[in-house]
Amino acid sequence: MLNKKLWISAISILRSRSHFSSTLSPKLKIFRVFSCSYHVSEPRVYTRFDDRFVGKYGFSKKNLCSQVSTLSINKCWNCNTVALSKPFLACESCRSVQPVDPSVDYFQIFGLEKIYGIDDTHLESKYKNWQKKLHPDLVHSKSEKEKEYAAEQSARVIDAYRTLQKPLLRAMYLLQLEGIHVDEEKTVSEPELLAEMMEFREAVEEAGSPQALEQIQCQVLEKMEVWSKYFENAFKNRNFDDAISSTQRMTYYHRINEEIIKKL
Repeated sequence: MLNKKLWISAISILRSRSHFSSTLSPKLKIFRVFSCSYHVSEPRVYTRFDDRFVGKYGFSKKNLCSQVSTLSINKCWNCNTVALSKPFLACESCRSVQPVDPSVDYFQIFGLEKIYGIDDTHLESKYKNWQKKLHPDLVHSKSEKEKEYAAEQSARVIDAYRTLQKPLLRAMYLLQLEGIHVDEEKTVSEPELLAEMMEFREAVEEAGSPQALEQIQCQVLEKMEVWSKYFENAFKNRNFDDAISSTQRMTYYHRINEEIIKKL
């Protein structure tokens, strides 16, 4: 019967190295197996492992099937071709632009690791390749649906490119992915930093030549680089308080640099 449920309950402690554990990892042991249920009309298996297994292998503490059930298969809305990889922004089969998938972050769009110190060597070329597939001008004769998809995808790729290209924006975006909002307008109440900012602004105002401005800019960018390194280390160690503090200081130097660029 479809509605018949088969319940298999087993509680066991496996302390010796069994054939099953050795196939997973030389050091891996299965510590507890709780009730596993199987429903004939809805074939899912629920298994929960010891927290040491969960933590070591990067799974959440929810049962493993909860992660499996969240997996979705992306298909082209136009030709139903299954996407073989992410990000699925455009169909390789019929070349139709796909709707925006919010689960795809900016790093995934450009095939980059989700870290601060990215290798941006090919960032511009990847950006141009995406625009060759997504730009709204390419779908001017297509349906209104695809025109909307193209406008959204193209705008998102532009934003992703600009965000990853600039150290400050990249830092703030990484924090955003962690659910942390950085208030750019928040004032840092450190007399030494505020005094330094005043000195930089006065120097920019008094600079009488492009060469003088470039010298000031060099100093500002050096300061920016120092705090970028502080952010990178703090974020890597998940010290978010220091990471936020670093971005706030980077914001000050970024604004000074913008003032210099306007005068050059």
